[in-house]
This record gives sequence, C-alpha cells and structure tokens, in this order.
Amino acid sequence: MAKVTIADIAREAQVSVTTVSRFINGNYGKMSQATRNRVQDTITRLDYRPSASARRMRQQSTHVVGVIVSDISNVFSSLLFSGIYTELQPAGYDVMLMNSNNSVREEHDEIERLLAQEADGLIIQPNSTDFRSYEDVTSARVPLVMVDRRPPNQPDSVTSIVSNNREACHDLVGRLADMGYDNLVVVRRLRSDLSAQTPRVEGLKQAAEERHVLMVTIGAEGQDAAWLQREIDTTLRHLNGRTALVSLMGPTLFDILTALRNLGITFPDDIGLVSFDDWRWSQHVRDGVYLLEQDPRILGQESAKNLLEQIRAKESGSGGNDPYTASRQLVLPVSIVKAPSI
Repeated sequence: MAKVTIADIAREAQVSVTTVSRFINGNYGKMSQATRNRVQDTITRLDYRPSASARRMRQQSTHVVGVIVSDISNVFSSLLFSGIYTELQPAGYDVMLMNSNNSVREEHDEIERLLAQEADGLIIQPNSTDFRSYEDVTSARVPLVMVDRRPPNQPDSVTSIVSNNREACHDLVGRLADMGYDNLVVVRRLRSDLSAQTPRVEGLKQAAEERHVLMVTIGAEGQDAAWLQREIDTTLRHLNGRTALVSLMGPTLFDILTALRNLGITFPDDIGLVSFDDWRWSQHVRDGVYLLEQDPRILGQESAKNLLEQIRAKESGSGGNDPYTASRQLVLPVSIVKAPSI
C-alpha cells in the first residue's frame, strides 16, 4: 500500500496542503476547532505518521524559491524572470518558474504545490483582484513579493513592487494635449482579471477629462488582428481633429502596426502613435515609436532583493521570525523613449 502523504490528508479532509502542514507543526493560528478536528480525524483514519522531516516543515531552508508569472509566452515575463534569477542564483537559491496562464485557478494550484514543496519564498505576478486568494501564503508566514500588479485590497504588510503606470499615462496625455492632439484612441487587451493595463487606462482617462481630450477605448480582449483593424478603421473615421493612438502593451503593437499599414495610415502624418514596450523592438519600425517603457528586469531584481531580505529576517529571528517586517512598497518609474511618431 502506498504511503499516505500530506496531500492525501488534505484531499480527504477537504482542506489545503498548507492547513495540514500548519496542523502537523502545531501552528493553528486562526484554524477553527472544527477544521482541527477534521484534520486529526483524517490523520487517524488513514493512519498517517508524519516523518521527522515533515515535522520540521518551515523550520529548515530548502533554498528553493517559487516564481509564478501570468504568461510565460510574453517577453515581459521572460525578462522579469531573468531579473529575479540574476539575484537569487548567486545567493544559492534554486528558482522554480511556473506559468499561471492568466488563470486564478491555475495560480491557486501552483501556490499550493509550492507550499507543499516547502519553498522558502514566493514571487507572484498576481491574477486575482482579491488578496484573500493569497492568504494561504501569508497565514503560513512564507516570504512573499507581489510584482507588476497589486490587488486593490492588498495590505501594506505584504511587499508590492510595481511601475508608476497611472502617473506615466497621466503625464502622457498632458504632453499630447500640449502638442495639439484632440483625440486619444486607446487599445486595451486584458488577459487577466488583474492587469497593469487597468491603472494605465485610469491615468489616461483622468488626464483626458482634465485636458478636454476625447478618449475612446478599444477593448480587444479575445479578438484577432482582423477585428482590431476594422475597429481602428471605424473609430478613426468618426473622429475630427488630431488623433493619437496608444497601445497599452507591446505585443498588441504588432497588430496595430499591421492594421495601420493595411489601412494606408501613416504616423505621425495621419495619426500619432505611442506604445508601452518592454524591449524596444519598435525602434526598428520606420524612425521608431514613442514609448513608455517599464523595465521588467529591474522589477525582477528588486523583487528578488526584497524576498531575500524577508527570508533573512525570518531566519535571523528578528521581528519575531516574521518575514513581513522586511516588506516594503516600491513604485518604479516608467521611462520615456522619444521618437518622431507623434
């Protein structure tokens, strides 16, 4: 008969692996008496005998850190991981990279796997708009960094490292208005419930209202390049005055450039063109595209540095072995890469 595992106990008791781990180590915290009884009854019924290593959970370092990105096919995620790796690998940590595929459910399953493997810390590019989705991590006092995105109800006790997307977009509208642009066409393509594009839209909208610039948003979620081309064509035909088109993410710019070429629209003669980008490939398009650039490598490096600070705080016993005494809130600047596309 196969040996009973913690995962077996969790499944039978209908609780998370983290809950079973905390029970075994006597870390009951806010665990209800009913839950404690159910876990104990399951352990007794399945005759589970925790090994010495299981009883030492969270008391020893595994030197493994888990990183969950939302879309591993996106260049942003690759560069983010590169920055993380350059800090953690020299510090002696193995890094497990997982892809949540922009899914809250897949992200939850990956968190459970990493906690079951006793990762020393987690860096997450979150998908959920509700921070309660991550309470298995915080209740176990596992070092945690949330990067690139921030759930609205995330407490300041948990590290957040993001770019100043809202402020950068607010300033962009001011520059465009000063240059005589009357209209703003914003192309958005959300792939997750929580997205860095959301504060970008908020910043653009607020500034457009302040500067009396007409803003039209094209939501291209789930749509192909042909649909986007038709939508751009229809939108531009209904606008009067000078128009700037803004892409909120680098990959969408590919489809926009194709649409403009097919429609015979040139920039900056017919419209202005601005995009967020992460690796400046668009500098090779004609004379370049005016960019708002966040550096995912720096986001990754800063995330890894703080995670190491949290791990050390927990190991040293400072702050009562609470890693979150080393948490911080960091907002990194978005850079401007000027080009004659506006």
